[in-house]
Amino acid sequence: MEIKTFQKGDLSRDVGIVLGTRPGIVMFAPIIKVFRGNSIPHFIIHTGQHYSPNMDSQFFEDLKLPQPDYRLEGINLKKTHGGQTAKMLEGIEKILMNRRPHLVLVGGDANTNLSGALAARKLQIQVGHVEAGERSFDWRMPEEHNRVIIDHISDYLFVTGNQAIKNLKNEGIKGKIHLTGNPIVDASLQHLEIAKSNSDVLLDFGVQRKSYGILTMHREENVDNKNNLANGLEGVSSAGKSLGMRILFLAHPRTLKRLGEFGLTDWVAELPNLKMFPAVNYLSFLNLIAHASIVFTDSGGVQQEACIHKIPCVTLRENTEWVETIDIGANRLAGCNPEKIVAAANTALNSKNSWSVPFGDGDSAQQIAQICSRIIQ
Repeated sequence: MEIKTFQKGDLSRDVGIVLGTRPGIVMFAPIIKVFRGNSIPHFIIHTGQHYSPNMDSQFFEDLKLPQPDYRLEGINLKKTHGGQTAKMLEGIEKILMNRRPHLVLVGGDANTNLSGALAARKLQIQVGHVEAGERSFDWRMPEEHNRVIIDHISDYLFVTGNQAIKNLKNEGIKGKIHLTGNPIVDASLQHLEIAKSNSDVLLDFGVQRKSYGILTMHREENVDNKNNLANGLEGVSSAGKSLGMRILFLAHPRTLKRLGEFGLTDWVAELPNLKMFPAVNYLSFLNLIAHASIVFTDSGGVQQEACIHKIPCVTLRENTEWVETIDIGANRLAGCNPEKIVAAANTALNSKNSWSVPFGDGDSAQQIAQICSRIIQ
């Protein structure tokens, strides 16, 4: 008879950590280090959702993390959400059936996290969701679907702030909520010190501190839509011209591909005040953000990192899950409207960067580890 679910007595004391994307690896880095330092039994499953060396395996070396205990293969060959999620779900389930952990941790809103949470839930293994309760309230976004589903099937919800708690309570979440702050703060502060000592990236790009801006775009709703992609790039270019500033466009592999498919590659090269480069490794990127004057992005993680390092941000979306950054004046929504992007950029640079970081004090990993240690006793 095949095992389809486990009883509590069938489980080990291990914590299974499921990751597979750039933000997930960054988020879990300080948690993994605390687990190792405190001898909390755990293993790491890498789903392989990100497959570019700069966006994936190099993280483990740069951030001094142990190599994953398990790595799924062929995930990057799946081109649809359903295909990717299904293959990861099957692969993670097989590992969990073998290792039988007491708890599975997932973090964020990618397909990796949904797959890990579903695999554990179906086996009656407890699920912990790091960065729970965040909402953009934009049901068009795949990430929003994932956040909501994961939260509703999690036993433990590790939240960044009070707004996340309100969101979870409004939805009648059944799991236990823990206000821990966000380990992205731990990660960003710890890793910046490594980045400063090991990176000559400003010299490599020929820029001085506080003399340039950064642009990243990778969200489906932007880069898979030719008009949104072109308007966003035009807007940031115009903002750079208005500010008298060079903008470094660090293009995600997905974005580079879409630019080629839409016939926009040569057009982008001619935009004033905008210079396109392939995406850089995480430590170089962190160094560039920390010393920029302004950041343009559609990434939730980059919004957070800009806020942590007191760099004003213009978000190329109509909404954000990180509403706290809007409330404190660290971030402004502009969508892909060129006029709004220019206006938001000028307002941002004329404002004081004196906000308090709303994501915790940098001890989130320690708090999460302590809770996990109690859970697996």
